[in-house]
Amino acid sequence: MTERKKIPIGIEDFKEIIERNCYFVDKTLMIKDILDSGAKVTLFTRPGRFGKTLNMSMLQRFFEKTVNNNSYLFDGLNISKADEKYLSHMGQYPVISISLKSMKQPSYEKAFYEYKNIITNEFNRHSYLLESDELLPTDREKFEEIFYGRTNNDDIYLSAVRLLSDCLSKVYQKNVVILIDEYDVPLENAYFRGFYDKIADLIRSAFESALKTNNSLEFAVMTGCLRISKESIFTGLNNLKVNSVRSGEFSEYFGFTKSEVENLAEYYGVSDKLAIIKNWYDGYCFGQTDIYNPWSLLNYIQNSFSMPDAPPEPYWSNTSSNSIIYKLIRESGEETREMIEELMNGGSITVPVYEDTIYSDIDVNSDHIWSFLLFTGYLKQIKTVLRDNLLYLTLVIPNTEVKSIYRRTIIQWFKERTSSDSRSQLFNAVISEDTATIENIVCDWLDETISFHDEQENYYHGFLAGLLSGFKGYTLKSNRESGDGRPDLLLLERRNHKIAVIIEIKATKEFTKLEYWCDKALNQIEKYRYETELINDGYRKIIKYGVSFCKKSCKVKKI
Repeated sequence: MTERKKIPIGIEDFKEIIERNCYFVDKTLMIKDILDSGAKVTLFTRPGRFGKTLNMSMLQRFFEKTVNNNSYLFDGLNISKADEKYLSHMGQYPVISISLKSMKQPSYEKAFYEYKNIITNEFNRHSYLLESDELLPTDREKFEEIFYGRTNNDDIYLSAVRLLSDCLSKVYQKNVVILIDEYDVPLENAYFRGFYDKIADLIRSAFESALKTNNSLEFAVMTGCLRISKESIFTGLNNLKVNSVRSGEFSEYFGFTKSEVENLAEYYGVSDKLAIIKNWYDGYCFGQTDIYNPWSLLNYIQNSFSMPDAPPEPYWSNTSSNSIIYKLIRESGEETREMIEELMNGGSITVPVYEDTIYSDIDVNSDHIWSFLLFTGYLKQIKTVLRDNLLYLTLVIPNTEVKSIYRRTIIQWFKERTSSDSRSQLFNAVISEDTATIENIVCDWLDETISFHDEQENYYHGFLAGLLSGFKGYTLKSNRESGDGRPDLLLLERRNHKIAVIIEIKATKEFTKLEYWCDKALNQIEKYRYETELINDGYRKIIKYGVSFCKKSCKVKKI
């Protein structure tokens, strides 16, 4: 029996995937489409972990002229069956390949230091140029300053990519292919850390000369999560073609298509899990193409080998930055909270779209954040609407995995936002059996927070548990997860066993039924004699509450 191919989780080098006999979802026709496009500089913007770095590695292995022939890597792949006019480009170009991922640093100084390391490493990769007689003395001198680290002049690094492209072009007598991966990682990081303008100036200075009016350039490909604002990063870069999640071209080359997922599932024997996979990891739409999250899908399949009945998990949220979602939730006003609630409850929102934008726009116009969430994979476009000659998009949350990111971020925000004073007031009201005060405080917090009702009682259970947890001398026990027929919440005095509070929670979609469901909750407490174990444990005062919720309303009754 043929050995099953390995799942290439975390492997972003195309050559390594092929040589280690890993499963490769063939995206090599992207090479043909890039050559057909004729664009001088192409930017692909896609969410994180959707295969951008692997595709850049594939492009490098195909186009780069090396001592060792790399053509064997493409044997049997789709591009190997293409016309000779495409295959004739294989191994014909000097290539500059740079990734800015490691520039995610806590300060500008450290980010710039890392940038210098990136440039030095690429010069080291092309150190053979120093053996050539084709270099001009001035170019050789500058090259050696970077290569040997002889300079304290930081400015030389800002023109280093252009210098390297000129040197390569002279030696090879061939124009250069430039690949810049994750160009906006340092920009996003700097925005949230407070030194965005400095990093934007660095990116502009470092790459504008290499990509604009560079006679040594054959073509360039860039990747990132967000598109470039030409006015702020590359002024006058008129040869830039942006391919975003809304573009029709190249739509199938990032992430997995439906047929690719079906083939994967069949190969690894998990076709019976396709419904789960679709619910959790499908839902993205690039152009008109339905796309699955490749990172999460591969992790889920890998996990299924060791635990066939393992539930799906939010693998993508463990690797992606959720800072934009947290900013949206933290700074949301009433209108924004209502929009988030609509999304969380399976609805849609219709907002203006801003494709040509920058991070700092978020602070100027909060509407921009919806576009950021679309381009970074946290929202999905389902419809285009034209209003007063302006483009609007109707957006939804793509899938269960992404919804879990919102849910977790909302819970984190709520815990941070809940003040100790108001929680203490609620705690005291619960202990003193003041139902009116309990209702008022809970309703006030419901107005302030972002609610999601897709799991009704589970949501309200977690909400109330968050408000009542962590008080000195008391333990909060939650039995919602166990489903063992015990009350939803127990608030127990630890030391003296004087007071025990039983809380049973119900949810309804009808405001007029709030009192009815409170009574049902109290009847349940009595019917199943929830207090019996507490009496046996020596608790002398047992308080019983039935609590019902309807959206932002709350009713509390006691026995």
